[in-house]
Order: sequence, then C-alpha cells, then structure tokens
Amino acid sequence: MRFSYIGAALALTLTAGMTASAQNSPSEEGARVYVINLENGQHVQSPVLIQFGLSGMGVAPFANDGPNTENTGHHHLVIDADPPTSGAIPADAQHIHYGRGQTEASVELTPGEHTIYLVFGDMSHQLHNPPVISEPVTIIVDP
Repeated sequence: MRFSYIGAALALTLTAGMTASAQNSPSEEGARVYVINLENGQHVQSPVLIQFGLSGMGVAPFANDGPNTENTGHHHLVIDADPPTSGAIPADAQHIHYGRGQTEASVELTPGEHTIYLVFGDMSHQLHNPPVISEPVTIIVDP
C-alpha cells in the first residue's frame, strides 16, 4: 500500500518522541468523527479522496511546544487495521497522522477491499478520553 501524503513520514518522527505517560485529553460529550464522502460497499478509484468529518470538537494543528487548546485535536486515518482503543495512536503505514489540521486526504490504495476508520487524537497523538473513533467504512478500490 502506498500513500500520496508525504507527511506520514513526519508523523513517525513526531510520534517516536511521545511518552507513554502522557495523559489523555478529555473529549466533549457527544463528539464524533466520521467519513463524509464514502459509504460501505462503495466502489472507488485510486487515489481515493477521503473527507474527514467532526462534530462536537474542533480541529487544531499539532503543536508539540504550544498550548493544548481544550476540545481540539487532529485526525488520524486507520487503514486495514483495528483502531487503537487506548493510549498513543501508532504512526505507520496503516495509521496516518494529519497533524497540520487537514480535513481530507488523497490516499493511494491497491485494488481490492479496504476498511478505514477515522480516529481523533490530541496534540500528543493520544486518544481522547473517551476515545473519538468513527464507525468503519469498507470500500472497494477498482483496478
């Protein structure tokens, strides 16, 4: 699987500096994250445009040395893996960080079935408490 967003490599570096002891930021009651433009079973062509939806909280760019703004965070895309249920959100080919506050991404996916989740994380790439994770969306990438 190949991704068109170069920033995924940066996320590996940023996440490597995190500590396991970082506290989770609280999420707003009723906050939810969702995929706006794709539905289960939808056939698509690669690259796939994925639009990130959020309600009840705000998107803010990752700022390692800045203040943590309450009720904000940034999106993480999970592809063909289970989303994390606690702690830090991994950074690898299946867990892509959008720490600049992006609200959509164009992603290269191989032909076949792929399941995606959106996960909302705080400025330290930690899950909020309680976690804000989308329902899975399974798409079929046509050759």
